[in-house]
Amino acid sequence: MTQSPTATRPRRFDRDHPHYRWIALSNTTIGMLMATINSSIVIISLPAIFRGIELNPLEPGNVSYLLWIIMGFLVVSAVLVVTLGRLGDIYGRVKMYNLGFAVFTVFSVLLSVDPFHGGAGAWWLILMRVGQGVGGAMLFANSTAILTDAFPAHQRGMALGINQVSAIAGSFLGLIIGGVLSEWHWRAVFWVSVPIGILGTLWGYRSLVELGERRKAKLDIPGNLAFAVGLTSLLVAITYGIQPYGDHATGWSSPWVLGGIALGVVLLVAFVAIEKRVEHPMVSIDLFRIRAFSLANVAGLMASIGRGGLQFMLIIWLQGIWLPLHGYSYESTPLWAGIYLLPLTIGFLVAGPVSGWLSDRYGARYFSTGGSLLVAATFVLLLAIPVDFDYWMFAVILLLNGIGSGLFTAPNTTAVMNSVPAHERGAASGVRGTVFNSGSSLSIGVFFSLMVVGLANVLPRTLTDGLTGQGVPHQVAADVGNLPPVGSLFASFLGYNPIESLLAPTGTLEHLPAANADTLTGKEFFPNLMSGPFHDGLVIVFLTAAAMMLIAAIASWSAGGKYVHDDSAGEALGRA
Repeated sequence: MTQSPTATRPRRFDRDHPHYRWIALSNTTIGMLMATINSSIVIISLPAIFRGIELNPLEPGNVSYLLWIIMGFLVVSAVLVVTLGRLGDIYGRVKMYNLGFAVFTVFSVLLSVDPFHGGAGAWWLILMRVGQGVGGAMLFANSTAILTDAFPAHQRGMALGINQVSAIAGSFLGLIIGGVLSEWHWRAVFWVSVPIGILGTLWGYRSLVELGERRKAKLDIPGNLAFAVGLTSLLVAITYGIQPYGDHATGWSSPWVLGGIALGVVLLVAFVAIEKRVEHPMVSIDLFRIRAFSLANVAGLMASIGRGGLQFMLIIWLQGIWLPLHGYSYESTPLWAGIYLLPLTIGFLVAGPVSGWLSDRYGARYFSTGGSLLVAATFVLLLAIPVDFDYWMFAVILLLNGIGSGLFTAPNTTAVMNSVPAHERGAASGVRGTVFNSGSSLSIGVFFSLMVVGLANVLPRTLTDGLTGQGVPHQVAADVGNLPPVGSLFASFLGYNPIESLLAPTGTLEHLPAANADTLTGKEFFPNLMSGPFHDGLVIVFLTAAAMMLIAAIASWSAGGKYVHDDSAGEALGRA
């Protein structure tokens, strides 16, 4: 008897199915897009979220809530991604990836049903964001490894380019989506991931199959603990460096910050020593002897820090100065900041897949190096335009920055993943994910601190003189002027009226003539006052970011030409 075609049709795609690679690409792209949208959607929605849980994040003692609602997701994603990538190598990358989709979805639901208010409500959000970060780490750790397994070497650049475009684009699309949804209801910010997560989980379990090579190994518990505690200590300490300490504008002189950094460095050094001695290491240290792998990751770290710093500085620039000067209310600036940053996303969307496809043919060196140099040039160009710029100039620079980032990211990721043996792809993907997420976390501490340092030398006198000129008593004006500049930055970042936020606790606005109070809380006073000091801070920030991109360019060039590990021959073959 002849079987019908229906009876023999496979229920799932397999290794030999002609379309499987595209199914894998579409599913992992959606996963990365969802994870990275959620890493930025909260940033733009924080004012609505804090209003929803009835908490003022700018009051003394509440800044930590603000920091950790942002940072909890990023830190957990950075810390766990290598471990979860290694578990993918041992137990199956698809299994870990699909579990990540499910975990992410569950915690998205829990975030949206926060039953508390005030500090308890903030702690609920922080803990659920940490859980969401665990799911995100599973997605980050295994998506690029799944694609590397599914695509042949001559198509990986294109596939990884599309995947990485979704990752970077998601971080900017989250700004727009968060701005729109938070205007409706703050809980909708978290609900948006639920239907995508459910569909992605079901589709992943139905269509993705294990193609990667798995090797039985014991879990390296000492190495995992040393890495997790060390990196967490380092990232947390750098984050707290933003907050003022004693009479200092930042916390870099705090013994807790210095101790946390020292502990992190010691434990990460111990991690390397452990990995050299255990039978089944969490990450094979031999991977870092592969020039393309190690130098591409150095370049990736520099680019991730620079890109994260750019995002935060541009948001503050737009929300605190440019948009109010052009008639936008402070409350509406988060949404419009996301819209005005669209040229950055467009440039990335155009350049990412194209550079990935070209790197398949010609190697990563020219594209990742050229992209890094272009991004460095745009940082310098941003310093050349006035703080109250003509938008077309700003948009062109953003477009060029997005193109440069797109030229860099896909070839850089391809260089990392092509350079390692098949059975190490999960760990390699985890290392690359850790580099990406750690750079995003570090950028907040590094660039906020640099901006605060730039403002601290100029802002106190400028703010004091400006307030006294509008009738604020000199002592009150001096006290406000000497407040840590991070307060003004956070107020702008959250879309709050900065002067109203600074003067409200003193009660001064209620006793001033109406004309003076209106001037102080209007759309022009703070932006005009802030323009000079802010530009001084931008000089420090963007020159540092440009220097990081130059280091990325040098590392990208030094990584060499086209390099693909040949598992069938048992050795890596490089072609310069």
